[in-house]
Amino acid sequence: MTTDAEFEAAIAGLQDWVGRERIVEDEIGLSSARRIAGMLDVDPASLKQGDTLPPHWFTMFFPDIAKQSDIGPDGHPNKGVFLPPIPLPRRMGAGRRVTINEPLRIGTPAIKRAIVAQVLPKIGRTGRMAILTMRHVIECEGRTVAVDEFDAMYREAPPPGQPSPQTPPNPAPTNGVYADQVLLSSPLVFRYSSVTWNAHRIHYDADYARSEEGYPATVQNGGLTIQLLLDAALKRAPGRLAGFTARLARPLWVGDTVTLCGAAPADGKMACWAADKDGNLCATMELTLG
Repeated sequence: MTTDAEFEAAIAGLQDWVGRERIVEDEIGLSSARRIAGMLDVDPASLKQGDTLPPHWFTMFFPDIAKQSDIGPDGHPNKGVFLPPIPLPRRMGAGRRVTINEPLRIGTPAIKRAIVAQVLPKIGRTGRMAILTMRHVIECEGRTVAVDEFDAMYREAPPPGQPSPQTPPNPAPTNGVYADQVLLSSPLVFRYSSVTWNAHRIHYDADYARSEEGYPATVQNGGLTIQLLLDAALKRAPGRLAGFTARLARPLWVGDTVTLCGAAPADGKMACWAADKDGNLCATMELTLG
């Protein structure tokens, strides 16, 4: 086992990854947009070539497509294929900061510039961690459509037979002006993973999630939680979505019901949050409205 100093030195050795950039192209195809619509319970036939998409849908295009031989045992691409080879085995989304200038349009090709923005070590209550920040710059016809800074947390594996450590429960606010309940069914989470080309096994393989990563059940995809929060808020929000910040605080489990809540918009902002079936806070979000 390495010492804390050796761990920090290993992370420091990855700093030459910071600033690296790769380009992911996407034709923003009609069939892809219709799959996303169907997954979100929107009539797929309502979308036509040339239509403007909801502004936050850009997060479900531009997947990293690895060869099957480059996929690791957890379903993610092997370390070093797309992302820095951080020497910790467990990876989960933590939060994001997004600005949106304009929406994508079906049939108009666009690109994602995926830039390694930061790799930081952290030693906390639950052990060694590393935070990887990726900056995704979405461009279409020479214009910046959106900028998405996404944080992923890498952690140590729990000892065999031990549960994965979790953030202590924290009650969610109860003063929301709405509360939408959504069942996180296996088909919904599977379809989201499919349209985003995410093969992380904790989202669909219960035996793997329990025996290898120490979770009590298959884990809800954090990107889907953010998507559902946005969809619920935008039903009530005035004006256009100019950006948002989001933080994932506690896992949700596939098969449970999530409650999506929010406060009334004020001064161009709107606070939202998600609660699990026991009323614990699982995610927070603030929308910026233009």
